[in-house]
Amino acid sequence: MSDRESCDEQAQGQATASSEQELASKTLQIQSKRFYLDVKQNRRGRFIKIAEVGSGGKKSRLLLAMSTAREFRDHLTDFSEHYLSLGPPCPETLPEDGKLKSETMAKDNRRYYLDLKENQRGRFLRVSQTIPRGGPRSQIAIPAQGMIEFRDALTDLLDEFGTDDHDEQGNLPEARSLRAENKMFYFDVGQNRRGVFMRISEVRSNYRTAITIPEKGWSRFRDIICDYCDKSEIGEGEGN
Repeated sequence: MSDRESCDEQAQGQATASSEQELASKTLQIQSKRFYLDVKQNRRGRFIKIAEVGSGGKKSRLLLAMSTAREFRDHLTDFSEHYLSLGPPCPETLPEDGKLKSETMAKDNRRYYLDLKENQRGRFLRVSQTIPRGGPRSQIAIPAQGMIEFRDALTDLLDEFGTDDHDEQGNLPEARSLRAENKMFYFDVGQNRRGVFMRISEVRSNYRTAITIPEKGWSRFRDIICDYCDKSEIGEGEGN
């Protein structure tokens, strides 16, 4: 068994089980980490699977729709330019959370967080993907010096296979968000074999919870919220 096959044995098993087809693959060695960028295809369309294998053999994976991969590629350019504009590390001026620049991406019911960070080991880009049904995030960390190489490899794949997702969710509403006091609420519309649904996530610093509402229940859900809003306005008017 080759080194590539050994590192990605589990991913290949999962691909076979879900009738995924691998269209292309690239391997990057950045410092002590190895990254695999695989273009895959299943019945819903094409996507890119990114796997990070650390020096100890630990594996982390992200899934990106082709259109999200294009957006990620563009962000890599911005993050690289920002990284090059930074001076030498200066612990005295470093933000408490270590973040130097941050961005977010959203696609259907997935959300991605991009953070250029600095710690005692150096500067790196952390890319996190939220799990649609809750739970811990999956994430990779790209050494800052390797962002350009990573972007170029991703660009090669996008140039060859395009940025069209070819999926069944292309006409779904875009994700939206709302801040209320110290909370963030995310509204993501998705689709599975049971139909269209809306997932509403509440996010605080170290806390995340979510509810899922089937499309048939949206109107009733809206009516109840509107009813509470009307009663709240009446109460405020009487108080004045």
